[in-house]
Amino acid sequence: MDYVPHSNEDREAMLRAIGVASTDELFQDIPADVRHPHLDLPPGMSEPEVIRHLQALGQQNRNVLEMPSFLGAGCYNHFIPSIVNALILRGEFLTSYTPYQPELSQGTLQAMYEFQSMVCLLTGMDVANASMYDEATATAEAVLTACSITKRSKVVVPDTFHPTTLEVLETYAEGRELTLVRVPAFTIDDKGAFHDQWGAVSAAIDDDTACVAVQVPNFFGWVHECQDIAETVHAHGAMFVVSADPVALGILTPPGEYGADIVTGEGHSLALPPGLGGPRLGLYATRKKYLRQMPGRVSGMTEDIEGKRGFVLTLQAREQHIRREKATSNICTNEALAALAFTINVSWLGPEGMRKKAELCLAKSHYAAAQIDGLPGFAVSAPGPYIKEFMVHCPTQVRHVNEHLLEHGVLGGYDLGSVRAELDRHMLICVTELNTRQDIDRLVATLREFGA
Repeated sequence: MDYVPHSNEDREAMLRAIGVASTDELFQDIPADVRHPHLDLPPGMSEPEVIRHLQALGQQNRNVLEMPSFLGAGCYNHFIPSIVNALILRGEFLTSYTPYQPELSQGTLQAMYEFQSMVCLLTGMDVANASMYDEATATAEAVLTACSITKRSKVVVPDTFHPTTLEVLETYAEGRELTLVRVPAFTIDDKGAFHDQWGAVSAAIDDDTACVAVQVPNFFGWVHECQDIAETVHAHGAMFVVSADPVALGILTPPGEYGADIVTGEGHSLALPPGLGGPRLGLYATRKKYLRQMPGRVSGMTEDIEGKRGFVLTLQAREQHIRREKATSNICTNEALAALAFTINVSWLGPEGMRKKAELCLAKSHYAAAQIDGLPGFAVSAPGPYIKEFMVHCPTQVRHVNEHLLEHGVLGGYDLGSVRAELDRHMLICVTELNTRQDIDRLVATLREFGA
């Protein structure tokens, strides 16, 4: 818990220094009826009592350390080596915000520069920024950038995108008076099987389109073929935005190699544990010709007058230092600590480690799917290739299946019915390198018992 060091004497000294007699006088501009509202709070506690109370509340949560977890849907449980915490918890780095007077913080700036370089290598792009808040806002900023560059307002997005990202895109689009076209990219038959309708995305592109944004792998876990989409997008003078999972990029072709103009992503799974969903880490990379339209901060490498290498925040005119109407974005910060954790982990893994992590996810998820498919009442539905997530059609509503799994010490998959009512019998199961064969066999045995 935070410790507040100010004594009554300290507070009185500060009030005298600013010429105010009391705290009430300091806040006198606030209406009296809202200055001291009645709060329905329990009696006060001592510090030890508060700590015990909060610990008891926290223990009510079920976590990925106490039982096998097959929950993903955008928040993934990947291995974070001990070296990450050993370095990010050092006093030189332990801040969630980029320091002001950044040129005095060469270590922070160099870490940002290395992060940008790694994002470029993963995505196949020319330049990257020092991170953004999360994948959803990074993708929304990419869409705004594409609309600014093309001077168009139509945005095409398949409905296989993460639903949270779609909600953020809708919010951004409304504020900028953009037209967001959500394309139905799949159908479901009577047996609950998914059927890919990817061609509908290309059919929605025309000469008014500013950009097309896709997710690889998509929210439902499968990987679309994007080369034809990229060619169609560019033939109409539009831009291609790809939101990619950095873990999957360990084995997938980098989006820059099949025509992406901007690549975004969610990097938290290579930086921090799930943590009830946050904090997050947005990735954003683009082609060099769009560098000056890229939002956020950029660390650049330079030389001082003595020829020594140094790092600076460069091209700052893109953010808070210019007139609001001239800026590409109001984003003027970055997730510095999470980006550092990402950088340490990816450098520790290296290219072969990144590939091995993705290959483990691929092998284990396909093993799990093979065991689940054909269980009484269960069927795997995979319209395309997948790496770590796949859908399972259940014999009843997913919430009942998950209740049974939880009773047997297993955190089940994501209930897709929570985002689309017609999918209330579809579970999205995620398998990462942390799921052992014993974990998977336990999941399968528990599902078999439920369906029997």
